[in-house]
Amino acid sequence: MPDVKIRKMVESLEETWHEGGARAEKPYRRAWVMAVIENPFAGRYEPDIQPFMEDLKPLGLKMAGRLIEMLGGTEVVEGYGKGAIIGAGGEIEHGALWHAPGGYAMRELIGRERSAAIVPSTKKVGGVGARLDVPVTHIQASYVRSHFDSIEVGCNDAPRADEMALILVMTDGPRVHARAGGLEASQIEGKDGLR
Repeated sequence: MPDVKIRKMVESLEETWHEGGARAEKPYRRAWVMAVIENPFAGRYEPDIQPFMEDLKPLGLKMAGRLIEMLGGTEVVEGYGKGAIIGAGGEIEHGALWHAPGGYAMRELIGRERSAAIVPSTKKVGGVGARLDVPVTHIQASYVRSHFDSIEVGCNDAPRADEMALILVMTDGPRVHARAGGLEASQIEGKDGLR
């Protein structure tokens, strides 16, 4: 398989203090990082693409490490998600190659005992400047409603037709003023990644 060729990395950290109600004691922080890489399969159909997942593992670890650093350490991470935007010369299946390297990298660095929930994901084929809403759920239990969120991600000059934009996101708590009910983080049993 070809080496992973990175054109650029983009990252963002946002802090939300309130959504119209009282100012929170601490802000809700959401961070994302995107790697814009060459798509080695662009412009042609390749039947055997799975080996590229192994090549993407170091990139996943690098990106997950950057997110943890941005948020201030593994102990504050409470939500995560991943996604991919594939340039027009590629296909949606190329985005599926990010599932394992992206998701497992976050779970490995956060600690598998703390990250039992599946990492939610989305992907699409899009042109330059395409944006993607990346879903977020709680790292321990997917049914924790206060942590359901999405982060809009994009880059003004990516992905080009022969590129893919690979994305990881993390958050450090529930939405500001979360009050939609359901399972709360303090009620997690931690048995199955759901509850």
